[in-house]
Amino acid sequence: MAYSHTNSKGVMYYLNRKEVTLRGGKQQTIHYFSKDVRPEAIDAVPEGFVVAENARNGFLTLKRDNK
Repeated sequence: MAYSHTNSKGVMYYLNRKEVTLRGGKQQTIHYFSKDVRPEAIDAVPEGFVVAENARNGFLTLKRDNK
């Protein structure tokens, strides 16, 4: 089951993870939210991260947890 989060505007988003190759050839993992369930969907927020919402537009992002 994909991790879902509803923002303050009532829109449900699903968390996704993807491996990308940067221009220098380095591999990096990116996380992003989408309105639909995709094959890249993951089940939980990665450890050490929390979901943050932009108060102005409702966009969701992952931020490092400063605990």
